[in-house]
Amino acid sequence: MDSDELEAWLKEEDSAGAGWKKADETGETIGHESGRMIVEILKRNPSRDPEKYDEEDIPHMRKVVAYCKRHLAQEGKAKQDPDSKSARSLKNWGHNPQKA
Repeated sequence: MDSDELEAWLKEEDSAGAGWKKADETGETIGHESGRMIVEILKRNPSRDPEKYDEEDIPHMRKVVAYCKRHLAQEGKAKQDPDSKSARSLKNWGHNPQKA
């Protein structure tokens, strides 16, 4: 997903209910927070120039790749059912299983 697609998705109601809630009072899910971080990274460095990433960007991007890889391997349903919690959660992390 590009930054515009992800940003639009994160504004949808379906996005807010997918995933584990953070351990604070915000009620936001971990994946939703990650999605906001991904949008910031993509907007700050749209050309994806490795020299332009911040120190915090690389560990977060590795976390995103690991999450998506793990969940895609475990969840065949995400590709079959775009309304499943798995598919919505993956979209929060910037991966649309319907496009893969």
